[in-house]
Amino acid sequence: MATRNGLTLGGVVPFSTVDFPGRLAAVLFTQGCPLRCRYCHNPHLRRRAASPARDWAATVAWLRRRVGLLDAVVFSGGEPTIQPGLADALAEVRALGFATGLHSAGTHPRRLSQALKLLDWIGLDVKAPFDRYAAVTGSIGSGAQARRALDAVLASGISYELRTTVHAALLGAADLLAIAEDLQARRVRRWVLQVFRPTGCVDAALLAPAGPGWLDAVLPSLRSRVPDIVVR
Repeated sequence: MATRNGLTLGGVVPFSTVDFPGRLAAVLFTQGCPLRCRYCHNPHLRRRAASPARDWAATVAWLRRRVGLLDAVVFSGGEPTIQPGLADALAEVRALGFATGLHSAGTHPRRLSQALKLLDWIGLDVKAPFDRYAAVTGSIGSGAQARRALDAVLASGISYELRTTVHAALLGAADLLAIAEDLQARRVRRWVLQVFRPTGCVDAALLAPAGPGWLDAVLPSLRSRVPDIVVR
């Protein structure tokens, strides 16, 4: 059996220095995501497979052998918050002594709120202005869910990183300014802009390179609203 209380795993990265800031982490990828973002780099994880790739009990045993070698375990996806067993899995990982992290698009804010009590860090996507979410995610109502998730993260007090994937065909300067103004109103100080990379993307229309310098031109206006902006 490859699930535990509804937790369905699709793969693992044994060692990562980039998925949890300042920590050496293993990354567990869950299966299933309700969004259909055009730039998705893990489209193979959108659907829950009939035969999940990894058994949960075997994964916990594997992690137990890495106590002292790893600092943290990050749950990524797919979208981990669709998993009914997420909170139980986080608790089990914490019991081994690992710090816990989560990558989420905020699709299930109620389940995310439950998970926040068991997290040390979260990377939360802010994919678009909330009233334009469906244009990026392909999912009606996803903006309202993401707004609730953001508010829950900010109210929780845990360490977080907000990330927006940037592609000129999906988000223009006006969209980025709208996001910046929303984050400013919520007193967010740090924001990561992730420049689109084609790895895993199956949307041919996004693979043509954007014109040079368009993001640089809007950065001063964005930084006047959110001072600490990192471009990756």
